[in-house]
Amino acid sequence: MKRYLLSLDQGTTSSRAVLFDKQGKKLYASQYEFTQIFPQAGWVEHRPDEILHTQLQAARDCIAWLEQHNGKISEIDSVGITNQRETTILWNKYTGKPVYNAIVWQCRRTADFCKELEKQNLHEFFQKKTGLLIDPYFSATKIKWILEHVPDVRRQAENGEIIFGTVDTWLIWNLTGGKVHATDFSNASRTMLFDIHKLQWEKEILKLLSVPEQILPEVRNSSGDFGKTEKSVFGEEIPICGCAGDQQAALFGQTCFQKGDVKNTYGTGGFLLMNTGTESIQSQHGLLTTIAWGMPHQVTYALEGSVFISGAVIKWLRDELQIIQNAQETEKIAQSIPDNGGVYFVPAFTGLGTPYWNSEARGLLCGLTRGTGKAYIIRAALEAIAYQTADVLKAMEQETGVLGQIQTDGGASQNQFLMQFQADILNRIMIRPENIESTAQGAAYLAGLYTGFWESLEEISALKQQFRKFIPSMETAQREKLLQEWHTAVQRTF
Repeated sequence: MKRYLLSLDQGTTSSRAVLFDKQGKKLYASQYEFTQIFPQAGWVEHRPDEILHTQLQAARDCIAWLEQHNGKISEIDSVGITNQRETTILWNKYTGKPVYNAIVWQCRRTADFCKELEKQNLHEFFQKKTGLLIDPYFSATKIKWILEHVPDVRRQAENGEIIFGTVDTWLIWNLTGGKVHATDFSNASRTMLFDIHKLQWEKEILKLLSVPEQILPEVRNSSGDFGKTEKSVFGEEIPICGCAGDQQAALFGQTCFQKGDVKNTYGTGGFLLMNTGTESIQSQHGLLTTIAWGMPHQVTYALEGSVFISGAVIKWLRDELQIIQNAQETEKIAQSIPDNGGVYFVPAFTGLGTPYWNSEARGLLCGLTRGTGKAYIIRAALEAIAYQTADVLKAMEQETGVLGQIQTDGGASQNQFLMQFQADILNRIMIRPENIESTAQGAAYLAGLYTGFWESLEEISALKQQFRKFIPSMETAQREKLLQEWHTAVQRTF
């Protein structure tokens, strides 16, 4: 009897694996951080082999825990995969060796080339085809950079020796022993190479960017067959039956199955998504149109607002400034002072996303006085996460006209100060589920739906969780003053 589902959640700063039961309850989770590489200002890389190693270790920990608790690996129904999106890997399909480090979604090295495309008035062409804005964020120009800057790679790619994948594809290829080179609709829609209406790789864009079509993976349904793990990987073959980019997986994990449902994830970046059903809305306010997930015979679309640096600002306080030891202590420190003391922190470390889309903007800390101590900087960092979300929400509201309460998830959503400040600055109720593993849960739901582990979306929706509501209590005048001063700070980053 199948009793468990294993979810692999490969994120920007860590690899997680989570074991779920039939009730959708998290039984065990394991997590490993990995190296962040910054070769130059604005450049961000990861080692593909380290991504794979940490992900496998986290998964093996879950299997070991299961066996220690009298479970069997044969009772795992299937594997679901969710991943940091847009991050780009090219590797040799015969040796399995990456030709270069993974270029991370945050990396801005292709900003100049993106400006050249903008100067050619290609903005509308790209948006109509892909739903995306021309930006270094997406995979397309990262692929082009590797093909042009790593010796001999273009020749090998044109000879059929090199293949491309986002992180999901890299994991699937390795888990299946090189048998499956595939991605899903949600990840394909983030490459800036995929026509989200015709549901195929866009030949005109491939030609424009000189990307050989043969390096691209096959695109499959998010709830579908992605092969089986090689026996040598976990000790037994396990079907891989779910795959989605992390933000779309979180939308699914929060059971946002109906048109108009909204969730906001506080991860390394911050991402607000709205399910728009079978309709793809082309934004006039700096939002992205993306595929939420692909099911047999139908894809679901979403509108998305992207904040490049959200929870990552807390990691920056810990690792670069070294003014905190862990993320948990920021809540108490922020609450130890009555207000922000006029200090604003715009964490534009890799430019700004929605609604600004300015890849040249850089981080700014302003309003400092002689009395400014670390508590004010820490509070300003937490408030910045909420202000950036407010900017995205305003764009979403302008686009769609209607927004209600918002469901939240992601690591930083555990911070009570942040969630209350977010509710206050938005003047909206925020709902946080008891289990904030929405990303991993979404991948599990997608896999389990395909195998019949869960019979329907209705059955999944019925797996109700307890949740906490954060209700706004800030005066209107105070909210408006804070937002006005935040926007003044944002303008200075340009």
